[in-house]
Formats: sequence, structure tokens, C-alpha cells
Amino acid sequence: MTDLRSVRRRSFLFVPGLRPDRFAKALETGADVVCIDLEDAVAPDRKDEARALSLPTYHEQRAARAEKALRINSIRSPEGIADVDAILKLETLPDALVLPKVRSADEVRIVADLLRSRPEPVALYVIIETAEGLERVAEIAEADPSIVALFIGAVDLSAELRVRPTWDALLYARSRIVHAAARAGVAVLDVPFLDLEDAAGLETEARRAAALGFTGKALIHPGHLPAIHAAFTPTEEEVAHARRIIAAFQESTTGLVVVDGKLIEKPVIREMERILFTAGTAA
Repeated sequence: MTDLRSVRRRSFLFVPGLRPDRFAKALETGADVVCIDLEDAVAPDRKDEARALSLPTYHEQRAARAEKALRINSIRSPEGIADVDAILKLETLPDALVLPKVRSADEVRIVADLLRSRPEPVALYVIIETAEGLERVAEIAEADPSIVALFIGAVDLSAELRVRPTWDALLYARSRIVHAAARAGVAVLDVPFLDLEDAAGLETEARRAAALGFTGKALIHPGHLPAIHAAFTPTEEEVAHARRIIAAFQESTTGLVVVDGKLIEKPVIREMERILFTAGTAA
């Protein structure tokens, strides 16, 4: 079985479901993941239209290198059920589905079980954007092996928590989601930065998210890619340092080495391997 988690997911670019013509261009931007959005980006009375326009593009663009995702509607809604039904009939499935407003692990398992009726592996992204989902996030993160990442849905979640969607107000929620993702061994993605003119604000938020433990960030405009990749990609110095530590550890016969006066043990090696993976290189 393909290892669904062995993919870099630093950047996640959304494309509106009614504009599938933008999908091919988005796949060429360098984003790690490109996602057609059938949920928030589509008005309720145009869901059928968006589904008919968007779903065939996964076959048309099947050779593109970026991971191709699809955000469906909540499976607790008729539209979400219709989305899954249509997806299972496709000639070519998306590489991944994004599940919004997840409140329980069972929701994830239902979709994962349905997808297993097809031979192709499909990754699952889970958005935590309800108070109930936040309460159960640790259980949700481990609901199925096909889960590759958690998202924070800041706008909906802040409304449920009765706070504004600011960094400070959502710091606890972000931290809890990062903790659950790390425990489950999956990626964790921050919410898009919505001000297209505030480059400094984007850079600050992306670096804050990386420092907190997020592994990537969503975006709605390809102009945000450079700042996001800079925040979530190790520097050349960090890569060189990681290689040096791994090499020293591999040469050791005791399992303990000292590099630059610091004791290096196996947990440190895992972090160095993560750095090389995120940088898109190998030891």
C-alpha cells in the first residue's frame, strides 16, 4: 500500500469549486497540495453545478505532480453524502479528500470505509472547526490510517468558541490540534491568511505557526507561496546540521554521541530526519 504520509505538505492551495479552470494553473504554482473546494467556496444553490464542473478535472489532471485534493461538504449533510456518492463513481479519484466540520472519529471512519471500495489509496485531511471536534481531536486524529493531516478551521471554530479569530484567542485551540497531530504522527496545517496585501502579516503568522508545531499552511492565493515555503522549509544551515548529526550518530557504536558539546540521543535523530524530509532531501 502506498505510504500516504510520505508527502511534503507545507502549502495547501484552495481553488473555488465553480472555477475548475483555475485548477490546472494552480497545479503549476509549486504548491505541495492543490484543493478544489466544494464547501465554503460554493453557494448552497450551486452545489450540483460545482460538482459537475469540478469532478472530471481529476482525470484530466491525473499526471500533475502536486497532490490533488477535494474539499467536500460535511458528511452529516445531504450535500456531503452526494459528494461522496459522486466521487465513488469517478474514473479517477482525487489523491485526497478534505473533511470539514468533523465532530467525531466515526465520521472519518465512514468515509474511509467507503473509499476502500476502490483500489486507489485516498488520503484524508480532517478540519477541526467545531467545539465538539476540538474536544475529541485526539481520538479523531487516530480514527483511520488514511488520515494524513489535521487542519484548524479558524473562522468557524472561533464562532463556536465565542471569540474573534485572532492568534491569541485561538492559541489554545491551535496548540491542542498540534498536540493531537504530533501524537498521531500526521501533518497539521494552519488556516489561510486572508489579507492579500499584508505581506508582513503573512510572514509573521506563518513563522508563528511553524514555531508552534504546524507543518504547513493553507492559502487562497499563489502569491502567498514564497512566504509559506520559507517559513516551513528548513534553511541550508539547518539541513547541513541535520546531516552532520545523523552521520555522527550512524558512526557511533554506543548510540550516544556529542556534537558541538551537546549530547545527541535517538529522539534528536528523529527530529533531524524530519528536517531532511521537510527540506525534500535525504541524509
